[in-house]
Order: sequence, then structure tokens, then C-alpha cells
Amino acid sequence: MEKPQITQAMINAYDEYTHLSLDRRAFMRKLTALTGSAATAAAIAPLLAANSAQAEMIAETDPRVKAEDVTYPGAGGDMKGYLVRPADASGKLPAVIVIHENRGLNPHIKDVARRMALEGFVALAPDFLSPAGGTPADEDKAREMIGALDGKQTVDNAVATVTYLEGNDLTTGKAGAIGFCWGGGLVNKLAVASPDLKAGVAYYGAQPPAEDVPMIKAALLLQYAGLDDRINAGIDAYKKALTDNGKDFTIHIYDGVNHAFNNDTSAARYDKAAADLAWGRTVEFLKAKVV
Repeated sequence: MEKPQITQAMINAYDEYTHLSLDRRAFMRKLTALTGSAATAAAIAPLLAANSAQAEMIAETDPRVKAEDVTYPGAGGDMKGYLVRPADASGKLPAVIVIHENRGLNPHIKDVARRMALEGFVALAPDFLSPAGGTPADEDKAREMIGALDGKQTVDNAVATVTYLEGNDLTTGKAGAIGFCWGGGLVNKLAVASPDLKAGVAYYGAQPPAEDVPMIKAALLLQYAGLDDRINAGIDAYKKALTDNGKDFTIHIYDGVNHAFNNDTSAARYDKAAADLAWGRTVEFLKAKVV
């Protein structure tokens, strides 16, 4: 059987399933209608989804990094996370929070944290499902749990993560954040809530209300996918509010790529050229701003 052809309509249906109103059964019905058969839909669905088996660019056992699971005080309870630093670090380093998508803290995000550590940072990937018992293996369950989180507590836990890193002996006391999808939206909310955050990089993240923008102190790098109509609908209002309030921000829109273009575990949506360009910009930005 030849590799099935994936269309933009199929990608849009998957985005609706993972972020909006479709459940798994309705998604498969829609995918079957788009592909013409249940068998083809069953073959395409895994290509649209993320594959954790493809998660590692930097192996957990890579001798260039030191990684550990940590527990630290959150808002009303303990937060758990994955802390990584360069193995050869001889002094304190700036810190970066790596915020996961709506699948929770999975192998891909841990790998991103290791990549960030190799760029010269103490990287902490928190599990924002800690209040609900932690990230489950089942991605559908994780998305359901993310949707049930208390929004204010989640932002407070992000602020507590900044506080933890500020006081961590491995860091310079300065922290930035990078987030993807749900995590990109949380980076924007964290920038509103934390005057101590030095910089935030939001990949295809939902924007905060315009009236909250005056509270932002962090420099922002906002990375968007050109085909991501759902998230991009909020760009203009956010840009205007940031400009009107004199904020330090940069916006990049990557033409012709989809939401989640950075996630190299999703064959249908990953775009290497855009991901590499965005990552280079991210690293340069964080090295300049988290000082």
C-alpha cells in the first residue's frame, strides 16, 4: 500500500480534535469521510498524531547533560518537573522553563529541555498536571486532564516555577520561558502574571486579553504558523496592544506551515526548515534577554 496522501483538511480535522470540539470517534468519522475509507483513515491517523518513539534528538543517557526529576513548591501543592543542565557547567547558568503542549510532560518535551540545556541553560520542564496526579501515558486522557485544570492555579504554578528557578543554586537567578501550543498560551499568561520573568518565547500560543498586556515586563518572541488560522486570529489585537504599551516583542510568522510545526514527532505537521529557523531565533533571543 502506498503512503497515503495527507491533505490540509485532514490536518485541520486533527487540530479540531486535539484543541476544540471533536472527540476521537467524531474525528475518525470525519477523517473517513475525507479519505474515502475507514482503512485509509486508520492509516493516516497515526501520521497526524505525535509519535513518542521519535522523541529523542538528545538521548536521556547523553553524557553532555545532567538530568534529574525534581519536586518543588507550587501554588497549594508540590510541582514535579524534569531539570536538565550541561554536564560541563562550571558556574551558574540562566534558566529556561520549557512548557509542554496539551499532552502534558511527555518524552518530546523532555527532549526539548535537553536541547535547551545544551544551549547553555538550566532547563526545567514542569509537569503542569502535577495537581491532578501527573501526566498519564494516554494522550487523550492527558488532554482531558489539561482541560479540567484550574486556570488560575495553573498560572500560579508557572509563577511558582519562576520563583523556584530564581532561588535555585544552579542558576543566575534569571529565568525565561518557552512553550508550545497550550504551553505557548501559558507563556503569554505567565508574562502577564510574573514581573520577574525576563523573556518568553511562545510557539503558536493563544494570546492574552489586550487589557492584560500593560502588566507584561518580559521581552517576548512570538512564533506563529502561517496556516494556523485558529491561533492567528488573535495576532493583530495582541500586536496592537503590545505596540501601544511599548513592550519589547518580536513576531515571526512562518508561511505555509501548520500549528505544531516544531514538533518533530508529528510526521504530518513537522516542518524542519521552519523548526530549525525558529529554534535558532529562540536560542539567540533567550541568550540575549535572560541576563
